[in-house]
Amino acid sequence: MLVQEFRTEVVPPAERWDLWQDVSARTHVPNVLRSERSDDFRATMRVLPLGDVQIAELDMPHLDTVRTPRSIRRFDPEVLQIDCQLAGDGGLAQDGTEAAFEAGHLIMADSSLPYDARINRTSQRSTTVIVSMPRARLPLPPRALRRLLAVPVRLDHGMGGSLHRWIVDVTRRADEFTDADVPVLASVTTDLLASVLGGCVDLEDTLPPESRRRALHTRILDFIDRNLGDPSLSPATVAGAHGISVRHLHQLFAAEGEAPAAWIRHRRLERCRRDLADPRLRGRSVQAIAARWGFTDAATFSRVFRRAYGMTPTDHRHHHAGP
Repeated sequence: MLVQEFRTEVVPPAERWDLWQDVSARTHVPNVLRSERSDDFRATMRVLPLGDVQIAELDMPHLDTVRTPRSIRRFDPEVLQIDCQLAGDGGLAQDGTEAAFEAGHLIMADSSLPYDARINRTSQRSTTVIVSMPRARLPLPPRALRRLLAVPVRLDHGMGGSLHRWIVDVTRRADEFTDADVPVLASVTTDLLASVLGGCVDLEDTLPPESRRRALHTRILDFIDRNLGDPSLSPATVAGAHGISVRHLHQLFAAEGEAPAAWIRHRRLERCRRDLADPRLRGRSVQAIAARWGFTDAATFSRVFRRAYGMTPTDHRHHHAGP
């Protein structure tokens, strides 16, 4: 298991603040920390190391983090620290820019420049995901990246929405990943971040073609998952929603060894299989579950389900019904 978990509540209240400072310095960078809750600092951190990329989910009370010139001289890994705020609020000042941020915002800091960050300016607790990576890993001009320091970016639509859902899903499933997953996780995270940040400064077209392709493919997969219940979902509607041709869509999926129509059917079948095995849904008919995920013809659904899983939907439900 890749993920590393830290909880301050494993030690007595008087020792929790010191433990948090030590863990923060080892997992991120050494900074000057202050908190109104230092007498009993209850916080958790889950760290997912992905080579030179790190994803860390933090849940904590009030915390001020100051990166001073002295801190930078002591240790500077020359990384970008990209905060995706899931709950709570905060503020960040760096390089002459100062801004407040809230849940649903992304905000970025550079470890090579002094900054002053405050978590929970008005809220009681905060949940944030910090993605750390070398500046050189993002295929964007350094001058453009510097213009985005301490600038809040909304993650509620477009590529920002895709990044937000990706970050949330990765952190929730962090204990499922193995070493074999590291290259893909790091690559997709980097590509989505590059696309979101590049779009903020009109530089998305300057991204390497492979980065743009992977980011678009991830965005399309997310769109399909969110629209599986729509019976009209098809390669044509997916392509139209993303401003590309059906031929381009097929090329994107072919690069991953897939076909868009087959992927839509696979995802619908997976959702149906999950619901049929769910004891909480025993009162819902097989046909209702199929319709919920976009299958409008019961006979067709039964046929493709049996072809995929070797048994009928009803047999699958009985197999998982238990006593």
